[in-house]
Amino acid sequence: MVMLRLTAEQYCKLPVMVKEETCIGKTYIITGGNSGLGLETARHLVAASAECVVLAVRNLEAGEVAKNDIEKTTGRKEVVQIRHVDMSTYASVQSFVTKITAELDRIDGFICNAGVMLDTWSQSEGMETSIFVNVINTVFLGALMMPKLQESATKFNIKPTLVFIVSVLGYIAKSEMDKSRNGVIFDGLNDQKRANMDQRYALTKLVEECAVRQLAALCPVERTGVVINMVAPGLCSTGLGHDARTFNKIMHEALRAMMARTAEEGSRTILHGLVAGEDSHGKLLSGCKIKEFWVPTWLTNQEGQKLQRGIWDELVFRLESVQPGCISQLK
Repeated sequence: MVMLRLTAEQYCKLPVMVKEETCIGKTYIITGGNSGLGLETARHLVAASAECVVLAVRNLEAGEVAKNDIEKTTGRKEVVQIRHVDMSTYASVQSFVTKITAELDRIDGFICNAGVMLDTWSQSEGMETSIFVNVINTVFLGALMMPKLQESATKFNIKPTLVFIVSVLGYIAKSEMDKSRNGVIFDGLNDQKRANMDQRYALTKLVEECAVRQLAALCPVERTGVVINMVAPGLCSTGLGHDARTFNKIMHEALRAMMARTAEEGSRTILHGLVAGEDSHGKLLSGCKIKEFWVPTWLTNQEGQKLQRGIWDELVFRLESVQPGCISQLK
């Protein structure tokens, strides 16, 4: 059902929900901001009079190219800043957070956009790479940014937004998730013999959504002043999947040719996430609307809640071992 809904939504015209009044004087950070959805989101924010837009990128040279492109198309200079972060290592995320939180006085929106789509097995920090990048280190980054976002909320009387990019493709990965339900979940996810790498990206987005829902529950906006939501941009023409095998590349390109949004159109869903407000806290957004009714019952029922708590508890244990207090300080 959700795939039928997604297909229908692909053809809906999406509004641009930011303008000068919503962005002037504000600071935003976008990981993976040098291409695709991140680049187009940044372009919109700069055009809408944001004071500072930070592109957090792995490749600094590509970041500079993106910066120049944004400046050329918007006519605004000295707005975009480039910072380095490599989502494949804990240390890079820790270093990025330490530096950026010291440099910036305020943060109005943080978009966890960087991710990978891999269909061959590799590991980062001892974990299958796409699970590590799309789930573990993305949640780590979001958690480490929370104190600064909370500080901004208090100091400037604002409600900053922490946006995670997810995908409703995750809902087709139930059978893959079921392989790792029993026992230590992340050990199962890190078992090459169990993994169907053709469904790995969808699985990472399901696990990420489970974790973010628990993070949002741990950090109610009434206490933190920070809105945490999840945006599913739909199928978009971006560079995602450029490292996939040839067959999968052909399949993805065929789908994109038939029904994909442009990266600019997809970025409008992320802009909505930034302005959706408290009503969106802990919820799924798609097509510039809250779409909690898209979430399948097997994820919301008792067993689904048990799965979410299991994922979260294991993730907390891992992250606390890397940086003690990174999650416990949020309670």
